[in-house]
Amino acid sequence: MDVNENNFKQEVLDSPIPVLVDFWADWCVPCKMIEPIVEELGKEYAGKLKVVRINVDDNQNIAIQYGIMSIPSLLLFVNGKLEEQIVGAVPKRVILSKIEKFLTAN
Repeated sequence: MDVNENNFKQEVLDSPIPVLVDFWADWCVPCKMIEPIVEELGKEYAGKLKVVRINVDDNQNIAIQYGIMSIPSLLLFVNGKLEEQIVGAVPKRVILSKIEKFLTAN
């Protein structure tokens, strides 16, 4: 699901389940490398984790607000609060090691 500045609060901050936000851009090769991993996580944890994407070129205010300096950046929000940040194209196990504790709590 693509999120933008108009629906970020509703889809991410007000979500009843944890939200993994993928900050990306069309020109970013590492972003394309982790995209299948992020999509896979969304399917595997459906109902426990919402996965959304934000194009930083189209939504610069959100990227600035959360200090996104390089992409891909994955931010995990739980109950509207930023809990984890993962920068770069990392393996699935690295992402899981950061977010699993928040998925089992639900």
